[in-house]
Amino acid sequence: MELTLKGLHHVSAITAKAPENFKFYTEVLGLRLIKKTVNQDDISVYHLFYGDEKGNPGTELTFFEIPMSGRNREGNNSISAISLRVPSDEALTYWVQRLSEHNVEHGSIKELGGRQTLAFRDHEGQRFNLVSDEHDQGEPGGIPWAKSPVPTQYGIVGLGPAHLTVESAENTAIVLEGLLGFRRKNTYASPVVGQPDVIVFETGVGGSGTEVHLEERNDLPMERLGRGGVHHVAFRVDNEEELKQWIERVRTVQLPNSGFVDRFYFRSLYFREPNGILFELATDGPGFATDEDVEHLGEALALPPFLEAKRGQIEAHLQPLDTRQ
Repeated sequence: MELTLKGLHHVSAITAKAPENFKFYTEVLGLRLIKKTVNQDDISVYHLFYGDEKGNPGTELTFFEIPMSGRNREGNNSISAISLRVPSDEALTYWVQRLSEHNVEHGSIKELGGRQTLAFRDHEGQRFNLVSDEHDQGEPGGIPWAKSPVPTQYGIVGLGPAHLTVESAENTAIVLEGLLGFRRKNTYASPVVGQPDVIVFETGVGGSGTEVHLEERNDLPMERLGRGGVHHVAFRVDNEEELKQWIERVRTVQLPNSGFVDRFYFRSLYFREPNGILFELATDGPGFATDEDVEHLGEALALPPFLEAKRGQIEAHLQPLDTRQ
């Protein structure tokens, strides 16, 4: 059986202050907090998941809280921008006004890789592109949460292209094409004069939610990851059986990797491509309704069974996300 990744699963970034992060992503961007849990590798801090109405794969934006983390030092060998899909070109016009009203740093609407886009930065300087689905074909987006402060016709429907900036595009392309089965779709001019064209890769049925945009830069230092930076990008695997086949494939090419990891809400494999960017392959299920009713996702602290015995200790060290309560 031919293994095929379905597209983007989630992207995980770093925040220094979970309450401020919660306020921005729910009140300004209008995303739903679909899971309030802790970093399984450091249970003293939050791991927050945002997404569409159910936290469907391909809509998930997650944050590790690392208090006192330094500012992200932008540079090479990084996930340099995250894209968020919106339904239409008209939605981008709405977002220009909304971001201005909330004093969010943003650019103007521009064409990027054949789509209308709007660049902005969050309160910690993290780089985003809002991308219009006006003419998109391929993997469908999710459904915005009905209780969002953003009208559903303009709401964010999922993750769009992940933008990677690297020293050697060829080294990353070998992994994307040769190992992971991405297809080279097209190219577009680099936003920086004198730099090579950006290469667009897609997987699965194609479309915005399946793309990686690869930019080679020879004029940048190495990124120093901190708050406002992106930790890793995850790609969708249909089920656990397929994930185990992917693990064997990655082992065959002798890339150092995590092996099978049970994250409770999905199963994962982690490895770094040759330029050092962390990739994850994650299953579509079991999903975020495993331990909470869909109507009440993200309202209480959710812990996987292996951490439940430590709930009292964990809750004692976490500050409330909503400081108004």
